[in-house]
Amino acid sequence: MRQSPTRRRRPSTPSWTVLAAAVTALAACSTAPPAAGPSAPGTTAPPPAATSTVPTTGASTSTSSGTPSTPSSPTTTKAPRTPSSCAPDLVARMDAGERSGQLLMVGLDNGASRTSLDALVARRHLGGVILLGGWTGGSDSVRRTTRHLASLASAEDTAGLGLLVAADQEGGAVQQLRGDGFSRMPSARVQDQGSPGALTADATRWANQLRTAGINVNLAPVADTVPTSVGRANGPIGQYDRQYSSDPERVSRMVGAFLAGMRAGGVAATVKHFPGIGRITGNTDVTARGITDRTTTVDDPYLEPFRTGIQDGVELVMVGSAIYSRIDPGTNAVFSKPIVTDLLRDRLSYDGVVITDDVGAAKAVAAVPVGERATRFIEAGGDITLTARPSAVPAMHDAITAKAKADPAFAQQVETAATRVVDLKLRMGLAHCR
Repeated sequence: MRQSPTRRRRPSTPSWTVLAAAVTALAACSTAPPAAGPSAPGTTAPPPAATSTVPTTGASTSTSSGTPSTPSSPTTTKAPRTPSSCAPDLVARMDAGERSGQLLMVGLDNGASRTSLDALVARRHLGGVILLGGWTGGSDSVRRTTRHLASLASAEDTAGLGLLVAADQEGGAVQQLRGDGFSRMPSARVQDQGSPGALTADATRWANQLRTAGINVNLAPVADTVPTSVGRANGPIGQYDRQYSSDPERVSRMVGAFLAGMRAGGVAATVKHFPGIGRITGNTDVTARGITDRTTTVDDPYLEPFRTGIQDGVELVMVGSAIYSRIDPGTNAVFSKPIVTDLLRDRLSYDGVVITDDVGAAKAVAAVPVGERATRFIEAGGDITLTARPSAVPAMHDAITAKAKADPAFAQQVETAATRVVDLKLRMGLAHCR
C-alpha cells in the first residue's frame, strides 16, 4: 500500500506518513512512508511453520543502459500456471460469506489490541491482515500478535484456511517493522547502489526475519520507475527515495534480485504499484489531485519491472489508484478492466493474485461508495481488496456477498478470485486439500 501500492515462470509448487498523520493509511501498502504512529486496526498471521516456501529463482539479468528502452515484446511469454487441483473444490464448499471474506485484507494498527480484530475475522471470514502504523517493539512483540492472529483460523471462521499476514517492509521510510530482530533496511535508492547479488543476500536475511516474526507476505518491492524529470516532485515514490532507479531496466534487475531473496527466505512478495505511479505528483493516499498519469501506455517501457516480477513468479501484484488517461481515462486503476484484466492479466499474462493499494482511507477513491470499492475491483479482474480501516470491512463484505447473490456473472468472478487466493494459500501451506 504505502503507495506505499508485483518472476520468471512460476513453479507449480513453490518451496518457500506522508509522515505521521498520513502514515495511517499509507503504512500498509501505499505511497507515503510509514511513521511510528497509529494506522489502522486488523491483522492475522499464521506462524512461520505454516508459512510457505518460495522457489529460489535467480534475479532478472537485464542490464542498465542509462536510458529507458522499449520492451522487445508487448506481451509477456509465460506458460499459464495450473491451479492446485483442489483449490476449486475448496472454494465450491464455501458459502457466499466465506468466499467474500477471502477477498478482503484489513489493517491492524500498532496501537490497537491484538484481539481487536477477532470478531471481524470470525463474522466476516476474513482472509488476511496487514500490520500498520509502525511496529517498533521488535520481533518478539510482532510475533506475539501474529501468533494470536494465526490462532483465529478455524473451519467455522475462516473456512479452514490460514490467514495471509502482511507487512510493508520495503526499506528506508517505508519499514513498518523495526526494533530487535529486524535489520534497518536502506531505501531502494541505497539498495540500488549495490549489486543484484548483494540485494538478494540482504533480502533473504530480511525475509528470514519476517518469517520468524510470523509475517508471510511482504508488500514489496516497489517496481515503479520515477523519471529524472520528475524526481522528488513525485509525491508517492520519488519524494521518499522508494524507487530503485530512473531506468526501468535497472529497476527490473533490482526487483528481480529482491524477489529472489524473499523467495529464498520463504516470504511471498508483491510488486507494486501497477501500472506504475512514478509519473504522477499527488499521493493517492492523501489527495485526489495530481494523480493522473498522461504518459503511460499499454506498451510502455516503464512496465518492464512488472513484467520481470511476473516472469519471476511473484505471488501478488498490487494495483494503484492513479488514473491513466492513455489507457482508461477518468477511471482509477483499481476499478479499470482495461488495466487489471486487459493489460495485467491478458497482455502481461499474469494469472496470480491481484491486490489493491489501500482503498479504505485513500483520498483518491473517497468519492466511491465503500462497498463499491470492493465490487468494482473484482469486476475489473482483481482479487483482494485491502482496507486500512476495519470499519470499512462490513460494507465491503456485504456488498460483495449481496452482488454475488443477485448477479450470476459477478458470482462467477468472485468464485474465480477466491480460487486464486486459495490456490496461493495452498502453495504457501496455509490451506490443505481434503
